[in-house]
Amino acid sequence: MLPSFLIGLREGLEAALVVGILVAYMSRIGRRDLLPRMWAGVVLAIVLSLALGAILTFGAYTLSFTAQEVIGGVLSLLAVAMVTWMIFWMQRAGRTMTRSLQGGVDDAVREGSLWAIVVLGFVSVAREGIETTLFLWAMVRSFGDTPGALIGAVLGISAAAVAGWLIAKGAVRLSLRGFFTWTAAFLIVVAAGVLAYAVHDLQEAAVLPGPFSGAAPVDPDTGTVLVGWGAVPFGWAFDVSSAVPPGSALAHLLQGLIGFMPLMSWLQVIAWGLYTAIVGGLFFRNLLRSAPRQHPAVAPETVSPDGAESPSPITTESK
Repeated sequence: MLPSFLIGLREGLEAALVVGILVAYMSRIGRRDLLPRMWAGVVLAIVLSLALGAILTFGAYTLSFTAQEVIGGVLSLLAVAMVTWMIFWMQRAGRTMTRSLQGGVDDAVREGSLWAIVVLGFVSVAREGIETTLFLWAMVRSFGDTPGALIGAVLGISAAAVAGWLIAKGAVRLSLRGFFTWTAAFLIVVAAGVLAYAVHDLQEAAVLPGPFSGAAPVDPDTGTVLVGWGAVPFGWAFDVSSAVPPGSALAHLLQGLIGFMPLMSWLQVIAWGLYTAIVGGLFFRNLLRSAPRQHPAVAPETVSPDGAESPSPITTESK
């Protein structure tokens, strides 16, 4: 429940801040009459995200086991790719997000089109909604505990909506830079676990070689797939099922937090390690490089809900 809660909280807060920026800017330029159109776009984005989740959840039941594994593996890879892209996109574009959204409002007002504002609200929220739906679906499929994961996600999104409203009203001051940095680091670890399970799916479907295919090294005496160094690269890396029984609370906790499974293949371990090292390394390198630009002398670029200029709610440190 905790991983899905944090994902719902992070992604929900991103969406809430984006909507808050749009509402504040429309109020500032005296175009609150456009708000119903923007909210229509936001509602359409939420409906699309829920529909996507329903299709992913119920649409694959009529497929064969192999087809389900292939689709599950591919969609999990897509979820990891989207989350990875969003993490680095937030690092790069977070400083200019407010200006970009305000520019989108200005363009829509100049065009005078009903659909321009609807599309702006839709695109601003759909990006976060689709990413959240796809990643939560991949998490639930990978880690199990569907009720707990869904409850956690709903609680996280609800908390994000309340937090976003309180921040917009000025009732709460939160270190958003610290929040998004730490949750991004957490997402990298969770995404590595989803990637490892995607490899597991594709190995079960025989798309990738592994313990379920003829490429696996087998003990000539027992006929079982080897475990340990002698099983590199297509056998089992380790098997601690006796210490951490699959399906136990500890197994669910470890799998949900860090993607650990009691029985993992070498390709899963390699994928987990490479993703964590490469993506985590690039993330913290960019973080260190951007640290000097967080000096207080940086010019503010957004507006507060009451229309006054204030630091960006997404990128500037609040205390």
